[in-house]
Amino acid sequence: MPQAITLVDTLKRLLKSRGITYGELAARIGMSEASVKRMFSQKNFTLQRLDQILDAAGIGFDELNAAQGGPKLVAQLTLAQEKEIIGDPQLLVVAVSAMNHIGFDDIVRTYTLSEAQVTACLLRLDKIGFLELLPNNRVKLLIARTFSWIANGPIQSYFRSEAAADYLNARFDGAGEVLGLVNVMLSKQSSAALIERLKQVAADIAQQHQIDARVPLDQKQAMSFMLAARPWVPHAFQALLRQPSPSEQSS
Repeated sequence: MPQAITLVDTLKRLLKSRGITYGELAARIGMSEASVKRMFSQKNFTLQRLDQILDAAGIGFDELNAAQGGPKLVAQLTLAQEKEIIGDPQLLVVAVSAMNHIGFDDIVRTYTLSEAQVTACLLRLDKIGFLELLPNNRVKLLIARTFSWIANGPIQSYFRSEAAADYLNARFDGAGEVLGLVNVMLSKQSSAALIERLKQVAADIAQQHQIDARVPLDQKQAMSFMLAARPWVPHAFQALLRQPSPSEQSS
């Protein structure tokens, strides 16, 4: 019983960190807010209900386990590990597929990889510590919810080059597409506040990814969201900037 109480308390803490209220959770799982409050106060619900709550909140069992003091999940790979993954296109495809909760059979159906090739890649990712390969080719991810590739590292650099050469080479006027470039003049305080809002948007997208993890693959599509912001003046504008006079430079 003490372990169950600890689990429920941990779950409450994770829900609070995501800003999910009892009312919002109730709406997601089709219960009344009063019933949800009673369930948590009594610290008594079935495994099926627990699974439903985790799914609705975008919380994995691994994250719940780690939050209780279980095995620490990987927040970032080493440079050598990233180089190993980016050095093999098949390994990269399987790694990204695993991150997107695409199962073994769906990987084989989607890509021109044999079962043996996918298994070999999963074994390499298991050795790296990216995931754990379980019986029947099931996968347990060992990466944290906050996992990220190394800034300007091998994999991030690869996707940046792909974005410049391929991702942005589109009109962005189709269904489910949008592109906006907003140039503004902001105070440092406003800029910092907006950066934090963008980070929250990224966290919301990651949470929705977890919520949709169990949706069948044929009912989902790969989506990429690019969030970027930095102080920037186009080169053409910079060329026309007035240079400070000698007196201004010395003052």
